[in-house]
Amino acid sequence: MPDIIFDNCVLSNFALSDAYPIIETMYANTAYVTNFVAAENMAGIARGHDKLVVIRQAIMSGRLKELNLKNSTEKQLFETLAVSLGLGEASSLAIAKTRSYVFACDDRAARKEAGLLGVKLTGTIGILAKAVHCSISTERKADDILKSMVHNGFYSPVVSIREMKLR
Repeated sequence: MPDIIFDNCVLSNFALSDAYPIIETMYANTAYVTNFVAAENMAGIARGHDKLVVIRQAIMSGRLKELNLKNSTEKQLFETLAVSLGLGEASSLAIAKTRSYVFACDDRAARKEAGLLGVKLTGTIGILAKAVHCSISTERKADDILKSMVHNGFYSPVVSIREMKLR
């Protein structure tokens, strides 16, 4: 698997639906978040979203590696992107661009910027579809997870993972 950097929304969708193990199975030793995304996760926990603790535990154990912006190129790109994106998305996208990581994000504006920058993308639906394709999940289980995500506030462009085969 290529290295992948996650925004908070994608990770939260999986955590809030008790499906975070899919992330760890699919992206073992290749999954990253920025310090800004880690802070967003902690803020969610502080607001009472207890299921998000699984993300914090993954960061603390090193299973999900936390990164900082490391050079002037990343910092300048981050500052440019942060004008129109959230800090988590901007920092993740800056690192994805400079380090050639896949960017896991559902935010429309951030995905548009990623496209303009030539950054490879995935999102919640793409990850669920890939989990089915890689036999990490069944189609039925993926659909149940998707329903749970929608119940928890995720806007899904599809009703069933089966629809991804048609696209």
